[in-house]
Amino acid sequence: MTPRIYLSPPDVGTAERALVADAFDSNWVAPLGPHVDAFERELAERCGTTACAALSSGTAAVHLALLLAGVGRGDEVWCSTFTFSASVNPVCYLSGTPVLVDSDVTTWNMDPDLLEQELEAAARRGRLPKAVVAVDLYGQCADLQRIQAACDRHGVTLIEDAAEALGATAYGRPAGSFGRFGILSFNGNKIITSGGGGALLSNDTDAIARARFFATQARDPAPHYQHSEIGYNYRLSNVLAAIGRGQLSTLEQRVAKRRANFDRYVAGLGDLPGIAFMPEATYGTSTRWLTTLTIDPDAFGATREDVRLALEAQDIESRPLWKPMHLQPVFAGCRVVGGQVSEHLFDWGLCLPSGSSLTAAEQDRVVEVVRGVCRV
Repeated sequence: MTPRIYLSPPDVGTAERALVADAFDSNWVAPLGPHVDAFERELAERCGTTACAALSSGTAAVHLALLLAGVGRGDEVWCSTFTFSASVNPVCYLSGTPVLVDSDVTTWNMDPDLLEQELEAAARRGRLPKAVVAVDLYGQCADLQRIQAACDRHGVTLIEDAAEALGATAYGRPAGSFGRFGILSFNGNKIITSGGGGALLSNDTDAIARARFFATQARDPAPHYQHSEIGYNYRLSNVLAAIGRGQLSTLEQRVAKRRANFDRYVAGLGDLPGIAFMPEATYGTSTRWLTTLTIDPDAFGATREDVRLALEAQDIESRPLWKPMHLQPVFAGCRVVGGQVSEHLFDWGLCLPSGSSLTAAEQDRVVEVVRGVCRV
């Protein structure tokens, strides 16, 4: 039997083992500890920000960013519709109102033209959003220079959700360094993992200190347990931070491997009719966290779902692209700006196995199955 090929499995090496052993040997297991402090410094340096708070998840980071941006009941927060629900759910934690913005065809990320037009219209109505959450999809940054400029013109807080894009660049800057806050995720399928975790990045050191306060149950400085505000249990443990540090030390190699995966897929599938890979924006470099493509069923002779099922029959994991948030039942009542681009991407799009431990032989298996489904 051939082993199952997963979409994006963890890839753990010797550096992580040594750092975890150090955490155990020092008895700094949880909560917090020297590896958390070091991980925060190393992430901030890598992402070009002044400060960082290591947290239990990327979702927690989005939540705290919105909280620090002052989002409250009835406030609008404009989010990319083409994303995972964790980008939008925290708006609802704070009783805010999500407004969902479509993608553009050249980057698959938030359309800056739509955003600019809607911000101008909102300014005329006197109803600007409290914040904009722009998501960097599949290892590629949104057009953050234009998005940042549009938000700045109207005094709207920008939050860059770079959960899928650590290691990418835009306009010569690292992912996570745009906006007032940047978001990272270290979930098990990300380009680096801590076995679960996330981070909040910012050049506002006071805001990061405030984030750490909220993330540690908002405990007041007193010899006893005293709380004047509602807090959360959102801090990362020292053991998980040790794993993250080991992973971060090999980030460049992981990016290179995933980009090589993408190039091999293009070489193996790019000649098939109806196949189109996610474009790389001219303003930056994608990590190609996941290799993603669209399949035109008329030209290819089969649908994206036909391909997915054929791969699954051979014990190969693949996945449709994100189902847009405005098509999700839980967000059905939310206002959407555009929507056709993300709907098309969902209908035709597929993610292929892309892990940094993917072998050439495994990739050949994937290519063979996809080619075998083509009926033209």
